[in-house]
Amino acid sequence: MSKLITSIPSLAGRLIQEGRPKLDVFIKYAKVELTPPTPADIPQIRAGLGRLITAARTGSWKNQSVKEGWLNTLVGIEVLCWFYVGECIGKRHIVGYDV
Repeated sequence: MSKLITSIPSLAGRLIQEGRPKLDVFIKYAKVELTPPTPADIPQIRAGLGRLITAARTGSWKNQSVKEGWLNTLVGIEVLCWFYVGECIGKRHIVGYDV
């Protein structure tokens, strides 16, 4: 037991040493990807929605590869799951509302 306790500082130091580069990469991408949209982003958002509506009208969404279709399906499922998680958090119950 004493051997385990004496090895804790070296293990903690090694953990910090190996985890620091990964944490730095995470923070680098989190600063960019997890920020809310700014007013400068609104034209890009409108253009993206316009392309989406145009693709729905013309049927060009049918000309996707299987990989693109599968990725879009997975993104849709992820959005749906986050919606349901938000609903459960909001109502504070898994099933039904507390009236």
